[in-house]
Amino acid sequence: MIPETRYAKTPDGVHIAYQLFGEGPTDLVFVYRFVSNLGYMWEIPQFARFLHRLGMMARVLALDPRGAGMSDRVPADRLPSLEVRMEDVRTVMDAVAWERAAFMGTVDGGALGALFAATYPDRINALILYATIARGLAAPDYPWAWTEEQWEAWFEEVEEGWGDREWMQGQVRWISPSLAHDEEFMRRVGTHYRLGASPENVIAVERMAMHTDIRAVLPTIQAPTLVLYREGDLVEPAEQGRYIAEHIPGASFVALPGEDHEAFSGDQDALLDEIEKFLASVRDEEAEFDRVLATVLFTDIIGSTAKAAELGDRGWRSLVERHHSTVRALLSRYRGKEVDTAGDGFFATFDGPARAVRCAQAIVDAVQPLGIEVRTGLHTGEVEMIADKVGGIAVSIGARVGAMAHPSEVLVSQTVRDLVAGSGLGFEYRGEHELKGVPGEWRLYAVTAN
Repeated sequence: MIPETRYAKTPDGVHIAYQLFGEGPTDLVFVYRFVSNLGYMWEIPQFARFLHRLGMMARVLALDPRGAGMSDRVPADRLPSLEVRMEDVRTVMDAVAWERAAFMGTVDGGALGALFAATYPDRINALILYATIARGLAAPDYPWAWTEEQWEAWFEEVEEGWGDREWMQGQVRWISPSLAHDEEFMRRVGTHYRLGASPENVIAVERMAMHTDIRAVLPTIQAPTLVLYREGDLVEPAEQGRYIAEHIPGASFVALPGEDHEAFSGDQDALLDEIEKFLASVRDEEAEFDRVLATVLFTDIIGSTAKAAELGDRGWRSLVERHHSTVRALLSRYRGKEVDTAGDGFFATFDGPARAVRCAQAIVDAVQPLGIEVRTGLHTGEVEMIADKVGGIAVSIGARVGAMAHPSEVLVSQTVRDLVAGSGLGFEYRGEHELKGVPGEWRLYAVTAN
């Protein structure tokens, strides 16, 4: 099923076509190249298969650049530079409320991705570049690019042959030699080209590509980067990919067997396998970054059911509101962060165990004048920060410790007691306990009055 095409309007009034598809665990912006058409690319079986596989590993945001495909067509003298296309990508990301995503670009889409990652490092958490070039014109220190004469010959070819069946077949044999004998593939790719851009627009964009040079931005890219090429690429020598990877800090370069220039022709599974492994490694790394050491605090009102029955709905609701107000004030005073409130209990985190213990003591004392008692439990460990949620085994341990506390008692794990040594806090040993769902035996301590 072809995804629905939607439009995002840029600040200067141009409508950018985009599609959102896939159910994978990663958000991925995919920019194919300037000559593209979102509606028709799904009619090429090999391309559709490639996109479906991307959608299995990520939630994919694909777009047509302004002036091409299903986006607003603009005059040749207003075709977008890489900088303008970069801002169009940002507009579309904003339209789908993506603050941060991985970026995959092929050919000139890769150069766009490199510039975007360097300019907006806070919005790109991974970068994948396929068959990307860093400079359009050959130079002594970049000899793999085309010469000016080669570019001019190419412009003449486009002017004379764009849309011509025989010329398009020659193009397909060049960019997808593994499918050179597939007449239906050649027909569909030719149609895709014609629906993607006009000859005038292709030449105008290619002239910009000729003068493009992104080498200066490569060392500034902070995102984990994977550079992919096919070793025998007939259009762009793989040495360009090696150059790019060498100049992006920490980038990986993978040269795959084959001569195909198109990502979706040739052995696309080998290419997609590398992408999938890379995205998985980035997710693992991001998960590590999202783990922090924290002290978790759990509180719970003792005998809440009986108290609610005694006071009635209105009286109980008033008491809970006063309890919540009191706890929140103390959390603020001791720099704790409220994570969740379930019924009459609180779950909060602190970046310092001593402050967490003192906050728990203050809560126990402060709610007694309300005619209630609370039990509190604390544990310090590594927690996982996922959006506004906090998870991990440390949270489970803290909850279990809290459930074992007596009325008006602050019960802590040995980890907390050990970390606050020298703080002036006193503890009384409460023995070793099994905590439901947590392996091993845990030594618990009650905080004593100081």
